[in-house]
This record gives sequence, structure tokens and C-alpha cells, in this order.
Amino acid sequence: MASAHGGLLAGAGRLTALAELAAVRESWERRIQAAQGECGSLAGKLREVARIQGAADEAARSSLAAVAPCKGDER
Repeated sequence: MASAHGGLLAGAGRLTALAELAAVRESWERRIQAAQGECGSLAGKLREVARIQGAADEAARSSLAAVAPCKGDER
């Protein structure tokens, strides 16, 4: 965002709307940084959930592999 707004205030003078735009941009930058931190803290937890789910899937697959399928009209 900074590069997109670079020189905007200097080139257009000190218009009130441009000053407000800078304040809004700073607010968005803070929120984006906070969201990046939140996502970063979830990464390890999500990997652990995927590992556990993979182990559960493999256990279910192994259990089902031991069951003999029906032949013909057997039930």
C-alpha cells in the first residue's frame, strides 16, 4: 500500500481528503499486520490437525482392510 500511495500527499498538496486517506491506509496496514500474526499463530495448529486426521484416516483404512468382502449372495 505504501508504494501505491507514495508521493500522493506531496504531489497533491495537503488536501484534507488525502490526509484522511493516509490515516485510513495506516489503519488498514495495522489490521493486515495483525491478521498476518493471527494466521502465523494458526499454522502449527492446523498442521497438527492435519497430522491427526491423517493418522485417523489411516487407522480406519487399516481396520476396513481386515474385513473380508461378501461373495455372491453372502450377507
